[in-house]
Amino acid sequence: MDSKKRFQKTINGETPDRAPLYVSCTPRVAQMLSSYTGQPYEKPLDSMLSTRASHMDLMAWLGADAVGITVCSPTNKPTIDMGDSLIKNEWGMVFKNTRQYNEFHEFPLAHAECAKDIEDYNFPDPFAPGRWEAAQLTIDKYGKTHGIIADLETTLFETAWYLTGLEKFLVDMMMEAEYINPLLDKIQFIHTEYGKKMIEMGADVLWCGDDFGSQTSLMMGQDVFRRVFKPRIKEMFSECKKVNPNIKLAWHSCGAIKPLIPDFIEIGLDILNPIQPLATGMEPQPLKDEFGKDLVFFGGICVQDLLPNGTPGAVKSEVIKRAEILGKDGGYIIAPAHNIQEDTSMENIMALFEAVKQL
Repeated sequence: MDSKKRFQKTINGETPDRAPLYVSCTPRVAQMLSSYTGQPYEKPLDSMLSTRASHMDLMAWLGADAVGITVCSPTNKPTIDMGDSLIKNEWGMVFKNTRQYNEFHEFPLAHAECAKDIEDYNFPDPFAPGRWEAAQLTIDKYGKTHGIIADLETTLFETAWYLTGLEKFLVDMMMEAEYINPLLDKIQFIHTEYGKKMIEMGADVLWCGDDFGSQTSLMMGQDVFRRVFKPRIKEMFSECKKVNPNIKLAWHSCGAIKPLIPDFIEIGLDILNPIQPLATGMEPQPLKDEFGKDLVFFGGICVQDLLPNGTPGAVKSEVIKRAEILGKDGGYIIAPAHNIQEDTSMENIMALFEAVKQL
């Protein structure tokens, strides 16, 4: 069975010959893997969270069954180098460029208090020329041979606090500050248009997400989620389904988010990611037992402990175990629970790919 058919059978609730694989990594890991395997290094894409769609030639060569596309900055409006290792993206967020990550340095809407502050802000143009060139190249190359996952990460909550700062946004949301709904309206519009475009281009899965969980609990009460975010996510899902009723909708939320899973199923979610293994309540067997009839699971391979600290044998054993549990009767996309980090050995990364090939 080829990768495309394997992936499509999985997302459609059928049983493939084995669970398909998707992998993403940090740029530094991609450099190390390219050197280790002798494959050319691909520079990361210029987008907010490019890691989920960068280095896809390398991942496909290693054995991934699905590749990612994402929203890139338009060619005439790239990320701005501000000097002193500071960069600004097209949303106006300023980051400190470190060896592994871009750390937050400045929140451009930290001053926001009223609706006019949102009206006056220069948001990205979802229709800007050149935005989809990289995605189209990936689809042209892999659309017939691999699953295509369209990444729409940081869909509402995270983009909002990336602009304002986390503490400010959470406090202002609880206080029902005037700017909160206009800000979320604007983000919702932009990301809905992004999602619709990638579906039109031929994506098999639209991968949305916001982290609503910490390691041990939700980051906000279920009542707040249901009041502020659930109706917006439902509306976005509905708009995307109008473009292609058969599109599969995935949601990424790190942490202990089990209490929200029924809400997501209710509004039409098809695929849950990343099944963070060490987060409270995210053990694979109970999730499969309780929600396996309603959801495809996507992720589940631990990047906190297993990949950086385990042996290649332990990695292979855990991949096989997860596939047996989450992939019983289909319904599982094997993937690390986040980008593979620089603290992971090349041997362990190769063990992940080797284990999948042995299934």
